[in-house]
Amino acid sequence: MKESPIVLVTGVSSGIGRTAAETFAAKGCRVFGTVRSIAKTSPLSGVELIEMDIRDDASVELGVQAVIERAGRIDILVNNAGMSMVGAVEETSVTEAAALFDTNVFGVLRMVRAVLPHMRKQRHGRIVNVSSVLGFLPAPYMGLYSASKHAVEGLSETLDHEVRQFGIRVTLVQPSYTKTNLDANSPQTALRIGDYDHDRDTAARSVVNSINSAPGPDGVANTIVEAALGTWRMRRTPAGQASLLSKLRRFMPAGPVDASLRKSLGLA
Repeated sequence: MKESPIVLVTGVSSGIGRTAAETFAAKGCRVFGTVRSIAKTSPLSGVELIEMDIRDDASVELGVQAVIERAGRIDILVNNAGMSMVGAVEETSVTEAAALFDTNVFGVLRMVRAVLPHMRKQRHGRIVNVSSVLGFLPAPYMGLYSASKHAVEGLSETLDHEVRQFGIRVTLVQPSYTKTNLDANSPQTALRIGDYDHDRDTAARSVVNSINSAPGPDGVANTIVEAALGTWRMRRTPAGQASLLSKLRRFMPAGPVDASLRKSLGLA
């Protein structure tokens, strides 16, 4: 009888990560999910919670070791945990940008470095990094978030070249607007420059409206599970807006794509 895959998903307290963890469990996987505080997290059926802060090297090492001690291996790593930020590039301090990258990029790096020795030893594995459509189509007033997702895309492609010799593959999932607390409660930069107020506020209202009318995390979660358990592809976009934007970016001239993006955000 084939053993159930051992899956580790970061950031399962809510949103995409929580739904993905539940979907893996429903598929018969043994699932571990990371949260910053178990005491503050409601239980998930079929998911074993691991307390971990992906911004802390020691916390990551201890969390991954706990999974290895309980399950003996990790077959699938899903790097889902992340944060967002709204503000003009000029309004974004280096400290704010560093905090964003510490979670979205260096958090992925910490997880990869902690899990890969075990995957290399067992000579198989799948790493799923959750990116965004902003990883290939940057949007105004989301510059540092877009930059962090571009970094995740570059890291993932490079890593896939390096680890496939060990039977390990890396893949990206690129969701668009999703109705989650992360998107709805995106922090804003502390500095506000008056010259940007009109366009920034217009774009922010458009984003909020898009999130409010967006589907829930189920479609993205299903895409993550397909990326982890299905035939390897470098990139997967959930059906709907994300898939459409991916095709537009690849096949349409840059000018019309640029104009369409600005129009969708209400910018002149």
